[in-house]
Amino acid sequence: MKILISNDDGYLAPGIIALANAMSAIAEITVVAPDSNRSGSSNSLTLERPLTVERAENGVYFVNGTPSDCVHIALTGLLSFVPDLIVSGINQGQNMGDDTLYSGTVAAATEGYLFGIPSIAFSQVERGWSELDAAAKVAREIVLRQFAALPRPYLLNVNIPNLPYEQLGAPIATRLGKRHASEPVCKLTDPFGKDLFWIGPPGKALDASEGTDFHAVEHGRISITPLQVDLTHSKQLQALREALA
Repeated sequence: MKILISNDDGYLAPGIIALANAMSAIAEITVVAPDSNRSGSSNSLTLERPLTVERAENGVYFVNGTPSDCVHIALTGLLSFVPDLIVSGINQGQNMGDDTLYSGTVAAATEGYLFGIPSIAFSQVERGWSELDAAAKVAREIVLRQFAALPRPYLLNVNIPNLPYEQLGAPIATRLGKRHASEPVCKLTDPFGKDLFWIGPPGKALDASEGTDFHAVEHGRISITPLQVDLTHSKQLQALREALA
């Protein structure tokens, strides 16, 4: 099996190092990741300038662009083969509910999915990298499942509680929950009197009911949510047709 690995925390982040080590035990791996932290970059591609790809001494490729750039470049020009699977992460912090729209970790997996390749995004629920070895072990086990019953390609979003491996509950299939609106921005002033705005933290969970990703991790379970890219509001489609008639 050949696996392409990326992330949004940068190629030196502990999460991607742990993920690469876990995947290298079961597959031939290639790592193509951003040169620095690109969290919150979503599915953006860099179109206004050329990108550079460099290779570290350990063989990892790093790109001065977004997670989507990394996977796009890997699949359309850098690699001489098509990977069997793309994995992204392990992210420092959860990507659940509405957050998946902003996540660079999920975006890297989504880019692979758009190319018809099964893709999985891995995140730890809490920041700080605690119990990272346990999360990497979980990631390896999930990849080994192969998910042969799922139509391909698939796009899975996995969130892992920061718990010792022995304390983690079994993986559970979930839907995305829902958050309240984000907290207000933090307004600052620079030394020259110019207003600065720092995006505030995400809001608390609005829908954390049973069956959601929020509910699963709150109870120590590993959340696996299948995602899709079609943003069509199916319930409103017929109403719109009638309004336009």
